Amino acid sequence: MSKFSHRSEEKEIMDDLECNGWEVAQTLKELRTINRLLGGNNVTTSGLKIFIENLQAQSLTIADLGCGGGDMAVHIKKWAVKNGLDLHVIGIDANPNIIHLAKEKVKKENISIEFKEGNVFDSEYIKEPVDIQTCTLFTHHFTSAELVEILGNLKNKTRIGFVINDLHRNFFAYYSIKLLTYFFSRSRMVKNDAPLSVLRSFKKKDWEEILAASGIEKYKISWHWAFRWQVICWI
Repeated sequence: MSKFSHRSEEKEIMDDLECNGWEVAQTLKELRTINRLLGGNNVTTSGLKIFIENLQAQSLTIADLGCGGGDMAVHIKKWAVKNGLDLHVIGIDANPNIIHLAKEKVKKENISIEFKEGNVFDSEYIKEPVDIQTCTLFTHHFTSAELVEILGNLKNKTRIGFVINDLHRNFFAYYSIKLLTYFFSRSRMVKNDAPLSVLRSFKKKDWEEILAASGIEKYKISWHWAFRWQVICWI
């Protein structure tokens, strides 16, 4: 059976919530470059645009789950400023070491973003519901059963809906990132986790089954370059 037939459940090095130090910082730096060059961050903001275009609200609160080093939170905030939108952005991650790195990054950017430590398996990972939640390269870290629980928590803490941006499980995506990181990465974590992320990621049918099990009926799944799924869910 092909390794691409089903989602891998092998854990990534980054899944260790105590990981820190030089390798984590280097990993986040390299992932930032990969996402920028391949245009993956725009999959999230184009999803936000779909929500915001149909709203009359003057101000919205966005929570970015699994925010990592804060790259997506910064991208969302800059996108909002560029488009004249009043968005309060909150970055949430379960790893306190990564939250510290995100706060340091934002200091250099001179923009206003709030960061909080929180675990999405905790129903109180965020105290009050926010308008929209985003997850970028986050959901593949969990089994399909775990995602059903996570999406249930998201539904309870979201007023409008959420945007999921994650990888397409595909042989070309796997071997491309494996080759790229082999030659250009300095991080053992990136060399291990980047191709494994593809094996842990999704085909469209996976998302359809997960969303059905989560009781989410109104959604849109679309494919974007480079090998990304955009899943938009309405509450």
